[in-house]
Amino acid sequence: MTDRTGQCMCGAVTFSAKDMADTFSICHCKMCQRWVGSALKGVSVKTENLTVHGSKNISAFQSSEFAERANCKICGSGLWWRLTAGKYVGNNSILIGLLDDVDGLKLSTEYFVDYKYNTVEVPEGRTQVTSAEVADIIQDFTTEDKT
Repeated sequence: MTDRTGQCMCGAVTFSAKDMADTFSICHCKMCQRWVGSALKGVSVKTENLTVHGSKNISAFQSSEFAERANCKICGSGLWWRLTAGKYVGNNSILIGLLDDVDGLKLSTEYFVDYKYNTVEVPEGRTQVTSAEVADIIQDFTTEDKT
């Protein structure tokens, strides 16, 4: 876990994150492709470990039943994808292009690999998850625990 800082393209939104993961994931789903123009590369941090400045410049929208996406209102930079439902509420995936320093980040997982463009090449040695497997994961984390 590492402390990191970052900002949107214009600097209207800045952030600092404590205990940010040292691994990042790539998502190839169609929503991410349309949102960032390619695969989303994001690093995880809990909301309580994220300090954001310039929140008046943030626009968030509910992009699915369980998550929202945030952008800078000024420059349009994508900021994060955040879980809003299920047992992992409050986990954020910060776009790694916003980080001031990406040293030490290692790719861990690719999601929706069956939607991956053939123009996207990533190194070997990562977990690859299909859309069917992601559906199972989503079902698991959005199902309320009845115990």
